[in-house]
Amino acid sequence: MKLVKNAAGRFVPTSVNGEKQIPYKGMNKYRPTGNKANPKISTCIDFPSDGNKVVINLREALKKAGLKDGMTISTHHHLRNGDVVTNMMFDTIKKMKVKNIRWFPSASFPCHSHLIKYLEDGTIHHIEGSMNGPLGKFTTEGKMSGTGVLRSHGGRYQAIQDGEVKVDIAVIVAPTADPFGNATGDRGPSACGLLGFALADSQYADKVIIVTDNLVPFPCIPWQIQGNNVDYVVKVPTLGDPKKIVSGTTEVTKSPDRLLIAEYVAQFLEDAGIMKDGFSFQAGAGGTNLAFALFLKEKMKAKNIKARFIRGGSTKYLVEMLEEGLTDYILDGQTFDLEGVRSMRENANHVNTSPFTSYNFHGKGNFASMLDAVVLGATEVDLNFNANVVSHSDGYLLHGIGGWQNCLFSKCTILAIPSFRDRIPVIVDDVTTLVGPGNLIDVIVTERGIAINPKRKDLLKAVKNSNLPIRTIKEIYNEVNELCGGKPNKPKVNKKEVVAVIKWVDGTLLDSVYKVLK
Repeated sequence: MKLVKNAAGRFVPTSVNGEKQIPYKGMNKYRPTGNKANPKISTCIDFPSDGNKVVINLREALKKAGLKDGMTISTHHHLRNGDVVTNMMFDTIKKMKVKNIRWFPSASFPCHSHLIKYLEDGTIHHIEGSMNGPLGKFTTEGKMSGTGVLRSHGGRYQAIQDGEVKVDIAVIVAPTADPFGNATGDRGPSACGLLGFALADSQYADKVIIVTDNLVPFPCIPWQIQGNNVDYVVKVPTLGDPKKIVSGTTEVTKSPDRLLIAEYVAQFLEDAGIMKDGFSFQAGAGGTNLAFALFLKEKMKAKNIKARFIRGGSTKYLVEMLEEGLTDYILDGQTFDLEGVRSMRENANHVNTSPFTSYNFHGKGNFASMLDAVVLGATEVDLNFNANVVSHSDGYLLHGIGGWQNCLFSKCTILAIPSFRDRIPVIVDDVTTLVGPGNLIDVIVTERGIAINPKRKDLLKAVKNSNLPIRTIKEIYNEVNELCGGKPNKPKVNKKEVVAVIKWVDGTLLDSVYKVLK
């Protein structure tokens, strides 16, 4: 595998899984050429005139879709750790004696550790999608036949749209569907909210299979996936465990340090003048981010401030803000709890979106750059504000990118992170894996102070006379290293064996993940 140095100073392969790659060229230096992917033309002659596309089981659907060795099969992750269909699908593929599948999920979860045996026996050749938990460990130890490819949510959509990844068969789980293939995720026994991460798959895949445990008479209203894009529908007893698809309660952190970080973030938005009538923001579903939303909500109520829109992942806390009149809209990318699912059904201003509208860098603009502020996490940050979200200081690949990269283009990107985890500093000399270039990261908020990127002189000026603990990143770094007894050891890796690559939002290669040596 030939490696070259890219514009970020990272070594990346020129070819991955036999496909030529473009190294990262620098911020906004790469412009794609050509046209969007061209799906095959279908004809109504090949489909039942009564609209009934139901087949007896998943095996029959895969057989009719022309499953064969070496194909690319996509799945989505809205069922999260409750998904049983993906495991069932690969059990079926194994029984059909098909091998060397490229699995193209929008994300994987620990429940998919079931698939390790299929990576070992050659049923699955490699994964192009987040490799969370056991799958990440398996990959980092160099056990996967091919090279893993990690993309952001927006990057995945555009990889399909641009023709970089041709999906042969898309298997889309849908909590409710009709026999024609119209499908939604906001109702049914396995309701998960929306199905936006499967939209590109439904539009561009050669064959599309809908799998549901709640088949309703035509028409399924609302439909998030259109039946006109669907080839086959399969009814199964269950899609998974609803308790693990979405959580009935999403817990706010109880850690005093994390609560302090959340309070600092809300105070920063107020003091920097970002929190004002008509502003917009996005925050995730982690405990610190949930606490931040509560602190911000109280500040908005105290000053009678209303947001124009909040970008989700939605939670009950964002739903409360919508239903209490603190925002005009929730523009939802994925639904994190049961209140979010309910709200999507009941509130017209709780709008389901997709990576096309939100994150696609190869579009005519997207929501990400319109956000006034986004609050994110990270596993590591370095002295140049570069950030890592996919691996830890031990080098193991354990998380996906998600929409994290795409959100960096907001007007103010804030990383809310503890200064250390398990006595290991989070602020380091150089991140283990580069996922977000530092020039896009504006503010680092820790329990030991707030570091503002020196390039953001406007933010430094805005909070100059505030009571916030503004410090340099080097000051926080020095204090934490002393507290933790020094810098963490660099992981021992084989720099000649790339086990996975990190794509930037424009489709170029930003960094490599190397095999960890035990």
